[in-house]
Amino acid sequence: MDTHELAHVIEAILFVAGEPVNVHELQRALEVTELETEQAINALDSDYSFHRRGICLKRFGNHLQLSTRAEYAPYVERLLQPIQKQSLSQSAMETLAVVAYRQPVTKLEIEAVRGVKCDYSVQSLVNKGLIEEVGRKETLGRPILYGTTDTFLSHFGLSNLSELPKPPEEARADEEEPLVP
Repeated sequence: MDTHELAHVIEAILFVAGEPVNVHELQRALEVTELETEQAINALDSDYSFHRRGICLKRFGNHLQLSTRAEYAPYVERLLQPIQKQSLSQSAMETLAVVAYRQPVTKLEIEAVRGVKCDYSVQSLVNKGLIEEVGRKETLGRPILYGTTDTFLSHFGLSNLSELPKPPEEARADEEEPLVP
């Protein structure tokens, strides 16, 4: 199967799936190499970009999904009038920020930063699939370590964690230039 045909097959799978699809599972299902898969994904993405199609290809970590091109979303919303998703509470957002910037992190470490208990927020974020258990800390009690998920990346429109904005203290440090003697 050539690159363009493989790109069309991937497009069909992503269209039917509707949700993010793991690139490695896609590769296994299609019985192609990683290189062939990446070439087909790049060809599909280039085609959408070049022709400014109504949909685009989004990559969230190791997952792919077809999505509405951002500039066309208001027209789609006008027609469909979607129900607004429930937003995260302030405490959940604070907890999520600590996990995103300091991962892997334990509940105790989150609580040390926030100054309050975070059991409910952590459980809520796990239930929403925004964070997950990524291991255990090698210390007394072996507490659970949490990290963000590909769902987190998708929810915030990020391809990877390096796209997170710098925390305010780091941004200020970058702006300050050292004094030259």
